[in-house]
Amino acid sequence: MTRMKELVLATTNGGKVKELREMLAGRDVVVKGLGDFGVLDEPEETAATFAENARQKALYYGERLGGWVLADDSGLEIEALGGKPGVYSARFAGCDSENSRERDAANNAKVLGLLKDVPDDRRGARFCCALCLVCGGEVQLEVQGEVRGVIGREPRGTNGFGYDPLFYVPGLECSVAELPAEKKNAVSHRGNALRLLLERMVGWLG
Repeated sequence: MTRMKELVLATTNGGKVKELREMLAGRDVVVKGLGDFGVLDEPEETAATFAENARQKALYYGERLGGWVLADDSGLEIEALGGKPGVYSARFAGCDSENSRERDAANNAKVLGLLKDVPDDRRGARFCCALCLVCGGEVQLEVQGEVRGVIGREPRGTNGFGYDPLFYVPGLECSVAELPAEKKNAVSHRGNALRLLLERMVGWLG
């Protein structure tokens, strides 16, 4: 297998691209997002699990872009909501705004509304992240990571995206969105998944 020189993260989410670049800092690898390739059609995410959706996206964009493509599917599972929003995390509130901040705000507001009367000891949740790496149209690696925590009662912090302002990791005394990037990457579901992925792809990295 050829050494990786360019890695495409199959997302238009700038926050995710930034996180991966930070994780790969010091490596001789250029990280790009889908935004670097103009307008591309998107695959339908029809699978029931994060892992299946990640594989679906990775193979779809791998076929169109070639080379090394990494796709993720991630989201929030809340115990009091029976595991929702789960694979529907990104579109939980049904907000169709093109502005990611507006979509995030709508999703967070819906979660807080549903949990309004839920006591603190029943607000457990976990962030999950599935990653799928493809090259040459074939799956090379698949990993998953998670982090467990609780849902707060109001959004706090501006450093993250998605549900980060609501998610508290026990012992940190703050939301994930209040953590600086290096600390967030050290505990986050995506950081945990990426570290596992990097451990297994050392020979391909520059």
